[in-house]
Amino acid sequence: MLMMDRPRDCRTLLLVLFLGNMVKALDVPLDLPQPPTITHQSPKDYIVDPRENIVIHCEAKGKPHPSFSWTRNGIHFDIDKDSKVTMKPHSGTLVIDISGGEKAEAYEGVYQCTARNEHGTAISNNIVIRQSRSPLWSKEKIKPIIVQEGVSLVLQCRPPAGLPPPIIFWMDNNFQRLPQSRRVSQGLNGDLYFSNVVTEDSRSDYICYARFPHTQTIQQKQPITVRVLNMDAINETMAAYLNDTDLFGDDPAEERRPSFLVPTGSTSSKMVLRGQVLELECIAEGLPTPEVAWSKVSGELPTKRASFQNFQKTLRIVDVSEADAGEYRCTAKNRLGSVHHTIRVTVKAAPYWISAPRNLVLAPLETGVLTCRARGNPKPTISWFMNGVPIENAPADLSRKVEDDTIIFTEVQTGSSAVYQCNASNEYGYLLSNAFVNVLAEPPRVLTPLNKVYQVIMNKPALLDCASFGSPLPGITWFKDSRSSVLVGDPFVFHENGTLEIPVAQAFNSGKYTCVATNSFGISENHVYLEVKEPTRILKQPEYKVVQRNRNVVFECKVKHDPSLIPTMTWLKDNGELPDDERFIVDSDSLTIMEVTENDEGTYTCIMNTTLDQDSASAELTVVEKPDAPTDLELTDPGARSVQLTWIPGDEHNSPIKKFLIQYEDALHDSGTWHNLTEVPGTKTTAHLKLSPFVHYSFRVIARNDIGYSLPSQPSRQYRTNPAAPDENPSEVKGMGTEPNNLVISWKPLTGLQWNGPGLQYKVMWRQMHVDEKWTSVTVANVSKFVVAGTPTFVPYEVKVQAVNNYGHGPNPAVIIGYSGEDLPVEAPEIARVLVQNSTLAEVYWKSVPAKSVRGKLQGYRVYYWKERSLHKHNGHGHPHHMEQQTLTFSGNRSHGKLPGLHPYSLYKVNIKVFNGRGEGPASTSQQFETPEGVPGRPAFLRVTDSNLDSLTLEWGPPHEKNGRLTGYTLRYQSVNNSNELGHLEELTVPANETSITLHNLKYSTRYKFYFSAKTLKGPGPSVTEEFATIMDAAQPVSPVFGNVSSSVGEDGALITWEYWGPEKHIYVEYIVENSDEDWQKEMVNGSQSHVLKGLKEGLAYKVRVVAKGHADQTVHRSEELLVTLPAMASRQVDIATQGWFIGLMCAIALLILVLLIVCFIKRNKGGKYPVKEKEDAHADPEIQPMKDDDITFGEYSDNEDHKPLKGSRTPSSGTVKRDESDDSLVDYGEGGDGQFNEDGSFIGQYSGKTERDTVQGHESSEAPSPVNAMNSFV
Repeated sequence: MLMMDRPRDCRTLLLVLFLGNMVKALDVPLDLPQPPTITHQSPKDYIVDPRENIVIHCEAKGKPHPSFSWTRNGIHFDIDKDSKVTMKPHSGTLVIDISGGEKAEAYEGVYQCTARNEHGTAISNNIVIRQSRSPLWSKEKIKPIIVQEGVSLVLQCRPPAGLPPPIIFWMDNNFQRLPQSRRVSQGLNGDLYFSNVVTEDSRSDYICYARFPHTQTIQQKQPITVRVLNMDAINETMAAYLNDTDLFGDDPAEERRPSFLVPTGSTSSKMVLRGQVLELECIAEGLPTPEVAWSKVSGELPTKRASFQNFQKTLRIVDVSEADAGEYRCTAKNRLGSVHHTIRVTVKAAPYWISAPRNLVLAPLETGVLTCRARGNPKPTISWFMNGVPIENAPADLSRKVEDDTIIFTEVQTGSSAVYQCNASNEYGYLLSNAFVNVLAEPPRVLTPLNKVYQVIMNKPALLDCASFGSPLPGITWFKDSRSSVLVGDPFVFHENGTLEIPVAQAFNSGKYTCVATNSFGISENHVYLEVKEPTRILKQPEYKVVQRNRNVVFECKVKHDPSLIPTMTWLKDNGELPDDERFIVDSDSLTIMEVTENDEGTYTCIMNTTLDQDSASAELTVVEKPDAPTDLELTDPGARSVQLTWIPGDEHNSPIKKFLIQYEDALHDSGTWHNLTEVPGTKTTAHLKLSPFVHYSFRVIARNDIGYSLPSQPSRQYRTNPAAPDENPSEVKGMGTEPNNLVISWKPLTGLQWNGPGLQYKVMWRQMHVDEKWTSVTVANVSKFVVAGTPTFVPYEVKVQAVNNYGHGPNPAVIIGYSGEDLPVEAPEIARVLVQNSTLAEVYWKSVPAKSVRGKLQGYRVYYWKERSLHKHNGHGHPHHMEQQTLTFSGNRSHGKLPGLHPYSLYKVNIKVFNGRGEGPASTSQQFETPEGVPGRPAFLRVTDSNLDSLTLEWGPPHEKNGRLTGYTLRYQSVNNSNELGHLEELTVPANETSITLHNLKYSTRYKFYFSAKTLKGPGPSVTEEFATIMDAAQPVSPVFGNVSSSVGEDGALITWEYWGPEKHIYVEYIVENSDEDWQKEMVNGSQSHVLKGLKEGLAYKVRVVAKGHADQTVHRSEELLVTLPAMASRQVDIATQGWFIGLMCAIALLILVLLIVCFIKRNKGGKYPVKEKEDAHADPEIQPMKDDDITFGEYSDNEDHKPLKGSRTPSSGTVKRDESDDSLVDYGEGGDGQFNEDGSFIGQYSGKTERDTVQGHESSEAPSPVNAMNSFV
């Protein structure tokens, strides 16, 4: 028989496994027929509040909607017979009204709900209804407890039994919790345990409270009085009652090893159910107070689920599993020993699901299976019910077969729908589950909403739902964009419920998706859409900030997100909302906190949320400030010259103190002024201070951190030191004379801190070196110098100054060497020779003066030199014009020096003086020297006077600084194309007497760059550079690129317009007052062909022209000049010049002057010369020589008495003279006077006196005097 059943059993097992993998629970749409399903019910153990109505929940769904009934204690509960009980409409929920005084305990019992329709019956759990209870404490009189100090004590609580059990805690009369510690703690049973008592435990208000959580009531036990006595107090107390003086003895309770108050013995056991909380407790007594430690004998404690509470006396393990069974050991120990207790823990388990049965929807003739698997300890018993009736009592069904925890359905028939219940139970509880079998024949339907849009973040999973229903179960197929190909394999994952998963969504996965559900009765499809969005990322995170108090701080949080998503920025402080404070300003990408305070410290988090994702970043804010002032200054360890100072630092304000500055005030010598004494590191709070005698000290301390200094502390008490002799003498002692016959001895006085005692004086001592053997001394007070009179001139003295007070002399002073006063030198140096190095540099040599003639300390020599005149003959004319005298100082005993910055081709004079600290001696005899020719300066100008197709006529002016006789000019030129490339360089030599040249065979319409320089025998000078161009054709004017230049005057100024065809980009408008010698003014034009000149003066005429400049800022083209006249401002006053009488008067005066002048000049022509002319002829300057014809001729002399040039004459301007290079040492150039050196060692010669041009003013006219010339001088 067994052999025959075994193959059938194997086939059954394989069928169960196969169907278990195929069949899954489904939610049947409510518009289709289906058995009831319970959706909500009250808990199995339901404790109700007796003050409120009792509500027992039972909700279910089904098609048709189910009806409900109840049983109470296994018997049908007829709610119609009890007016207090009602059932909610379309629901099975019961409401029991006890507001009329009915007691809730009358309705206690076991309730079960039944929901049924024509397709089956579902039942609820057994719901046990119990009323919560919070009974009162029984009244009792508790006697005071008197205990000896050091013994153990247990105060029992023993609260009344309640439902649910109460929460226990101990408080005093003021409702303050009693402090607990390792010595005093509350046990799990609510008792208060003292490992040992101390006298401070004495009190009369140990009160145990019980809080019943369901009714939120608190019950109070009667207060317990505890009196802890030491042995003397016990003997005195008992002697009062027993007339015995030594009842217990004098010794207190002895120290003892630990022993356990809870639990008792060496071993105990504990049972706990799986999933519950395990609490093991060991409370020990002993003196001193023992410490408790835990371990698991047969393994390790579960660190993530285990915790220690009640000062290590309780081990708590949550979510207990079978692995937590075993032996646990608690150990209590103090310095006298230890004790152990072992607790054996067993873990049982109420039934728990491995696989609960799930609803089955089967088509006719389909096969299915219900599985009910549960575990527990002990193993649970499985029972099956059909529509609430044990399955063995249910109607027989050939398509159904029950095998232990499984029911197999084969070829089910329409109408065989039912609800099956599985009950798994053991002694610790039960599980009940309903699962229906619904036999339907339905085509597929897709339950997911049509055209649903899914939005996901890139690189995140995308789940596209295709919830469907059909019987038989439909198959799901997915397509993307079109129905051309089925989605299969990577990267897609297909779930049993029809969901399509894309594990890592990318942008290209966006699009339209179609799911198709198919079974034997039909087909259904649905479209959904996937949008893959860019992730939200914080690009710039807020940074850690350290900010001083009352400053502003900004946290930046710059974010990038998908533009189609709406972001929301949220800021948190310490994971909570920002304070409601207007100082916090939230912008789109930042948080600003104005005037931060210390309360603003914390962690600030910016969170950027979108509808799909978020990103966050945090930063710390630390608020710093200057430290608070130190406090509690105290002086200890007083000594004659020292004291110990201690203090308490103030608040650092998040910036560590780097140092402490200790200051003192001397109330005796300098009251009100604080001086720095010393500094100590910020880690120290004491300082050993070295003090001076005879000071009334007060100290204060200032703290410093990275932010700054604190306010000073309050001053310490005054500390006075005793007087003593001085410890030091005055410093900076000097001896030097201020007059030829004195010696001034000076010193730096001692400060009040250095006096060391009253009556401070200075003993001044001196003697002449190598002459006097004895010291001369004088004692002075309140001065810092002493004058010794009647000394020889500039002789050495030994000098010393000693401090003296009423308590003695200072240390032996050091001797310094000083000198009596100096007198002026009496001899002059003798110039040996002057060597001219080049046109700008000469070297002078002299003989040193004897040392005795210096009559002081030789400081050095001063060389004075000046230019007498230029060597150009036309500049001399017998009247030298001295340049301002230059001075060079050569320190020490020098005998030569160099004179830089000389003008070439000039006559110079030089003399030398020796000087000491008193001043200069007499000057040496002046010596003349001449400088040779140098290279000339830049030519005065270079311009074009005529321009043709193939020729240009150039005109130039000679250099202002010829620096010698000009030998000629060098002209170089080359063409320049539109890209500024230079052509072949041509070179011409021009004689010195020429002032113009015409260049032929040039290219037409071509720009040329010219380099023009003058030369002397010494060589060529610097060039002047200009650019000019030939014209395009013969009909073009000289400046062919400009045309139609015109002007108009308006209120804003003069508008200048023109046309321009040239390639140059730099165009300027230049203007100058007509008949003015000033330089042309220019204004740049920004690319237009018109410009307004503003700021022109009314009533004046201006010459205006337009110029084009090349790349070297040289003028290339220039338009013709335009005369622009600005009208004078109209005047309302009568012009006196237009009045007839004024015109007649002026004409009469002019006629009279003319007659007088004619008479005077006629008389002069007849009588010869003016008196001035006679004097000049009588005293002719022998240096004046007739000018040669090839020199520039200015005439013999002007008859103008003021030597002024005639109107219209020009005075040549002087320029700088280029000096030759020199490798001489800087020391050869002296140190002072007007000569200066640049940082590179080059000499800067500044001549501020008259120049050569002054010598020629008044010599430019050689015309004979005439009445006409005389009249011109008045015009």
